[in-house]
Amino acid sequence: MEQAMGNIQWFPGHMTKTRRKIQESLPLVDLVVEILDARIPVSSRNPDLNALLAGKPRVVVLNKADIADEAATAAWVRAFQKQGAAALGMDCKSGKGVGAFPAAVRRVLADRIAQWKEKGMVNRPVRLMIVGVPNSGKSSFINRLARGGKARVEDRPGVTRGNQWYVTAEGFHLLDTPGVLWPKFEDQTVARHLAYTGAIRDEVLDSEELACGLLAILGAQYPGLLRERYKLTEEPAADGWELLQQIGRKRGMLVSGGEVNTERAAVMLLDEFRAGKIGRITLEQP
Repeated sequence: MEQAMGNIQWFPGHMTKTRRKIQESLPLVDLVVEILDARIPVSSRNPDLNALLAGKPRVVVLNKADIADEAATAAWVRAFQKQGAAALGMDCKSGKGVGAFPAAVRRVLADRIAQWKEKGMVNRPVRLMIVGVPNSGKSSFINRLARGGKARVEDRPGVTRGNQWYVTAEGFHLLDTPGVLWPKFEDQTVARHLAYTGAIRDEVLDSEELACGLLAILGAQYPGLLRERYKLTEEPAADGWELLQQIGRKRGMLVSGGEVNTERAAVMLLDEFRAGKIGRITLEQP
């Protein structure tokens, strides 16, 4: 896996441009909405953003909560609240939990909104900046809230380009920003977790190594879900490679000579994990 990760090409220039855009736009907004992947709240949070957004009120959205471990998401919400950030679990694709968002924004900005009213700025729109790493669900979130114009949504990182404004039914003005990914990874665990969830393009990764790494975690933390999904009659193997072979055999992914087509099994496993078909899984606990 170390070797596969070493092949990833980053473009710090693009990152610098994105950071500059965010910095320039910060004075225009009242609050920052940080979209995280509920399955990997640590790895999907760009550490550079904390310094960049210091002093701005913030609401943390734990997106994809429908395919994350429910108890873990509740624990993460509590953890963020202890840090002084409002946090909500939601699924932006189906819209579940999105309805609680406007009230959360108004709670966080209650003092500011009261000041506007005192100054006679009754119809002053609340301006929000939406930030997050690629594939965290920013576009789905905006599409759920916005009227009159949609952000493009595709299930691959890096489709949002440039800064665009959207207006919501509540009168919020949303500023979209490009996905902010690190120029390089210091922590390989972060890199792997982002790769498992699809935030890094698969073309630059070794799918078999990736699947084995993921299976080692799932075999230890969610063996019951693996048994159920792949109808494993034997105990899931502790070793990721052996477990991939078990699953490939169960799915009939064999080549001549009865060997398992591990590449095909790996692609299938990653697709099913990302789609939530294996079950509700969280890879990071608070």
